[in-house]
Amino acid sequence: MEKLESKIKIKFKNKDLLRQALVHRSYLNENPEFELPHNERLEFLGDAVLELVVTDYLFKNLDKKEGEMTALRAALVNTKMLAHVGRDIEIEDSIMLSQGEDKDKGRSRDSILANTIEAIIGALYMDQGYEASEKFISDNILSELPRVLKENLFIDAKSHFQELAQEKFSKTPHYSVLESSGPDHKKSFVVGVYIGEALIAKGEGRSKQEAEQEAARSALDEKFSES
Repeated sequence: MEKLESKIKIKFKNKDLLRQALVHRSYLNENPEFELPHNERLEFLGDAVLELVVTDYLFKNLDKKEGEMTALRAALVNTKMLAHVGRDIEIEDSIMLSQGEDKDKGRSRDSILANTIEAIIGALYMDQGYEASEKFISDNILSELPRVLKENLFIDAKSHFQELAQEKFSKTPHYSVLESSGPDHKKSFVVGVYIGEALIAKGEGRSKQEAEQEAARSALDEKFSES
């Protein structure tokens, strides 16, 4: 935890809050005697704090319509972005997972990394309040806004990919859930996008819709990177 605190430049007053933020549900299945609960309650709280901070920033700093702000917010708080932030601050080795989840490359899964980032935000809010959480989100997530704008990461990737696929291949892409995991209230999905029978790309998200958007975005990179 000291390495993680050093990386995010925050010292927690209550270290157990940070520890709990790093406990995946699967860890407790193998270690029921562990003294702390898993991180899902903190994740629930952190999700709300994250959305409020990002919404507040966009409202105050960008002169855009509601729909545009909604798209920008989604690009900043989705699974892929939060997983990117998680890798950037090197949380993989700090997450407590079951051996089975670890062997299944759980540490590198976007959904687990994203959920852990939200749990850390929730833990920080409980430990030091709104302003500290806001600073963490500003430093690590809102700092990605210029890239989101430059790379058009807020566009509706599904619609764009469909238009280009119909134009080039005269076919409409279709999507299929390839994998789902996690508890019923917090599932993650891996979705494949196909043209005909050919699998073009995959995407992961914490809803089918988000996973479809990520699959479409990957497909755009795969098939139309110069478009």
